[in-house]
Amino acid sequence: MVAALIEGTLPFLRPPALHQSRRHFAGRHLLRRVRRSRCCVPASKRPLIFFLAALSDDPIREWILTEGKATEIRGISSIGGGCINFANRYDTDGGSFFVKTNRSIGPSMFEGEALGLNAMYATKTIRVPQPFKVGALPTGGSFIIMEYIEFGSSRGDQSVLGKKLAEMHKAGKSDKGFGFDVDNTIGSTPQINTWSSDWIEFFSEHRLGYQLNLALKQYGDSSIYEKGQRLIKSMGPLFDGAVIEPCLLHGDLWSGNISSDKTGEPVILDPACFYGHNEAEFGMSWCAGFGGSFYSSYFEVMPKQQGFEKRRDLYMLYHYLNHYNLFGSGYRSSAMSIIDDYLRILKA
Repeated sequence: MVAALIEGTLPFLRPPALHQSRRHFAGRHLLRRVRRSRCCVPASKRPLIFFLAALSDDPIREWILTEGKATEIRGISSIGGGCINFANRYDTDGGSFFVKTNRSIGPSMFEGEALGLNAMYATKTIRVPQPFKVGALPTGGSFIIMEYIEFGSSRGDQSVLGKKLAEMHKAGKSDKGFGFDVDNTIGSTPQINTWSSDWIEFFSEHRLGYQLNLALKQYGDSSIYEKGQRLIKSMGPLFDGAVIEPCLLHGDLWSGNISSDKTGEPVILDPACFYGHNEAEFGMSWCAGFGGSFYSSYFEVMPKQQGFEKRRDLYMLYHYLNHYNLFGSGYRSSAMSIIDDYLRILKA
């Protein structure tokens, strides 16, 4: 399947009648589309894209001018850069495309993103950009070509966002358990998605445990590691009374990955998808800006589970640990505070 994805032979990577339905991204919002734009590079220092002389040496141009059904590329413009990827808009006589490139990471990261986008797209609930092509660059690195959506002037109605997100969680189910068909990334951190029939086991090993091990390896932080392991071994009671089903999650839902199109319809971007407990979707709520109307609408579709409030910080802990591992000690105190609070509550 992965090989087919790289070659662009899977049906979902073929563009649907681009001349009939063209969706564009507004430039001022495109910074959000660059995978993890939490640390942005000044525009003056961002390369436009790799300069590839011949069409045969440029798989992006080659796809656009063949399978993309364009006959002319009229312009390429840089539309934002993050600490991981570069993003460009390709304007053609057949419409525009959004292209992300990475100079050092192979196609696996973008394969995971494309499969996640396609899984969300297939639920026919909340709008996501459709991926068209993933591939390797001849100079090293990789690229993804996807639908170009024109954003509106705001992030849209929070109540509509809550309803649409809940509809996605309700529609996106898995009979394989908790996990995903491929490993992917959360920022640039590997996210292990090996299937498991037990959510607590999955979350303990592949989410909190992975991040704690990374903190120990990167920083020698034995204190947060040892306390975190105590929490993992003791957190079972936090799930008492909850009915947990594997739901399709975006996985990295912070404010930079949420927008709306020109009609006001919510759009979510840059996923780190997997099938998990629906409440885990709110782990980035500390920088997502979810308000009361969001949660009210969400819980009308997906009723609140017993113990929801007790588990909220547990799911935030995963993302605080990831930020600690990605960006340094500024996030350590938040992670440690959550761990200490739970150890006290659980008397562990």
